[in-house]
Amino acid sequence: MTFTPQPVTLPFTKGHGCENSFLVLPDPDGRLHLTAETTRRLADIHTGAGADGILRAVRCTAEPEAAAMAGAAEWFMDYRNSDGSLGAMCGNGIRVLARFLVDTGLCAPGTLAIATRAGIRRVRVPSRSQDLQGPVTVAMGTPLFPGPDHIAVTAAGASWPAIHVDMGNPHAVVFVDDSADAGDLRTPPTAEPADAYPHGFTTEFVAVRGPGHLALRVHERGVGETRACGTGACAAVAAHRRHTGQTGAAGYHVDLPGGRLYIAVLPEGDMELTGPAVITAQGALHLPGTA
Repeated sequence: MTFTPQPVTLPFTKGHGCENSFLVLPDPDGRLHLTAETTRRLADIHTGAGADGILRAVRCTAEPEAAAMAGAAEWFMDYRNSDGSLGAMCGNGIRVLARFLVDTGLCAPGTLAIATRAGIRRVRVPSRSQDLQGPVTVAMGTPLFPGPDHIAVTAAGASWPAIHVDMGNPHAVVFVDDSADAGDLRTPPTAEPADAYPHGFTTEFVAVRGPGHLALRVHERGVGETRACGTGACAAVAAHRRHTGQTGAAGYHVDLPGGRLYIAVLPEGDMELTGPAVITAQGALHLPGTA
């Protein structure tokens, strides 16, 4: 008897944070097994729904990878880059996921604890919104500076010194006179020394516009140039403060091609990221079945 795999229908919600786009796949019971190939297909603008990343929403109790965090959080953000690789943390993505959980009634408005591969993150969703929009704030933790001290990033035939910032994922922050100096960013930037980022890196090209005001473009690891990056905005603020010797609490606004994000640096050094979390579509994806 021949077994013929049946097509799979997959519900999804699409949203964005500053035009950094995501597909949210509700999988509360952990029944969906995402492969890198399936992730690429889902994220592809031609064969799927088109997105910078995939967010699988699964309860911690149903996901072995998150089981140890089940006592502190109900939901786990299984984040995948559009190339199929795993991601530890995504500042825009977790805000979109939190908005989805509240707007679908899976969580009440207020502060949600969401588990990620970078640990627990607390997200504030002020209220359920009728138009599926509204600002959401996430506690991003304290930036780390793993080094090495002398990193150079090359893009568009030019090289700049870079600062390694860890926001739960690795960043190379470069300061430029104008973010256009980075070129078209279709080719991923490279870094020296080669072993500075053994798992790849996201690059921020940052222009200082004034006190508390940065503008940047981002080449995101596993995706390419994106319209915005939440962890990247935080990394840019952290690198700027380190570069200029700033300490203490402060507020910043960061302009990206897709919009503006707000960063609050708390007295102890932790960061909070606030920005839009917009739900744009809901529907079903149809994929070929597998045995």
